[in-house]
Amino acid sequence: MAKKSKTVFVCQECGYESPKWMGQCICGAWNSMVEEKVVDAPQNDTRRRTSAEAKPSRLKEVGSGDYIRIDTGIGELNRVLGGGLVRGSLTLISGEPGIGKSTMIIQAAANLAKSQGTVLYVSGEESEEQIKMRADRVCPDLSEDLYILAETNMENITAVCENLKPKFLVIDSIQTMYTQTLDSVPGSVSQVRDIGNQLMKLGKTNDIPIFIVAHVTKNGELAGPKIVEHLVDCVLNFTGERDHDLRILRAYKNRFGTTSEIGAFQMEEGGLIEIENLSGTFLESTETSAEGSIITAVYEGSRPVLFEIQALTAPANVGFARRTSVGVDYQRLNMILAVLEKKVGMTMINQDVYVNVVGGMKPDSTSVDLGVALAVYSSIRDVTCQKRTIVIGEVGLTGDLRSVQNADKIVTEAGRMGYEQIIMPKKNADKLDGKVRQGQCRIIGAKNIYDAINAFKGE
Repeated sequence: MAKKSKTVFVCQECGYESPKWMGQCICGAWNSMVEEKVVDAPQNDTRRRTSAEAKPSRLKEVGSGDYIRIDTGIGELNRVLGGGLVRGSLTLISGEPGIGKSTMIIQAAANLAKSQGTVLYVSGEESEEQIKMRADRVCPDLSEDLYILAETNMENITAVCENLKPKFLVIDSIQTMYTQTLDSVPGSVSQVRDIGNQLMKLGKTNDIPIFIVAHVTKNGELAGPKIVEHLVDCVLNFTGERDHDLRILRAYKNRFGTTSEIGAFQMEEGGLIEIENLSGTFLESTETSAEGSIITAVYEGSRPVLFEIQALTAPANVGFARRTSVGVDYQRLNMILAVLEKKVGMTMINQDVYVNVVGGMKPDSTSVDLGVALAVYSSIRDVTCQKRTIVIGEVGLTGDLRSVQNADKIVTEAGRMGYEQIIMPKKNADKLDGKVRQGQCRIIGAKNIYDAINAFKGE
């Protein structure tokens, strides 16, 4: 019996389906509807359950045992995943081209082949020879159980998995794969969605952990329909600057762990090297204080990270003053500058302001607000702190400092790194009063930004 097909229009931005073409999708995107043919699934399709097989279970009787973690051989990757891979889990990893996604995955695949057994690496973008060249560079000792397959047909990949029975599967990348049940081109919304469903069935049915590499758009977001992000168990994003060796791995979704953890790597000729002392990497060249340089900190996952914020101000020559930020949210910078002008009395309208987070770090925590404010103040007033100081705190529109989380752990890290004092919101300082152990840095509580400036100047 021939398969029936129907024509639908699918939005390339959100994946919305419509029986007719629309100039503007419900998500607001214009001219994003693409015509695609969808083939109806047969009645004996193995992807669905019949009504006789589908039976509800009492939630009270369902077991809730701990998931068994699989060591990937990469400590920072294990940290982000929540302790390691979970059998049957689907992990989606994205990043800009050339950032090191394939390098990290081939290293993990080589480690798992040695410890777990058969590993299958499916590549739809590179030939087997290209992957072998990368593996020779980053994996000095390859296992006999690491297999490579250059294929884009999902039915062929499923057949190979049934014969090979891998313990770990890599799909690089999902945008290059296609299924014969659809007439649309690889990378289209329908193809990506169907391939995601097939991979989910393959992984969950055979308890195979699967790594899926995904492309990103020019805005840095995952390409393809959002439904794929809902299907997978973990969404990872690999970021870094082209002119820096630092690479940051962050989880945006994790059903088996936290999403606040980050992993740090350094890109070298021999592959990705794990960075355990992340604060020391950011603070390599901060032995002497300079105008506009402030050390601040954020708490990422299970560890505090110390880094440097630099600010440079210069008189504006022509037209409007410039505001440039690298690593700091631009809108947040404008708010901090407005607070400095209103509450501290600094004239900012005729000053160009440049703010940079050294090392390529992009903190999303508001605990760096006070560091940005004091860096700008230090550059304009040409003042520096005489002691090795760390600054943390969220700046409100009223000029008051709001408390930050995990301040006690940041204090411990600051003491370990040899800093003498730390300026923080008064609420955090009051909670830590009497809890500071010998060897830790001195705690200075500031109620507002004016008090923080006086503490920074030593008054």
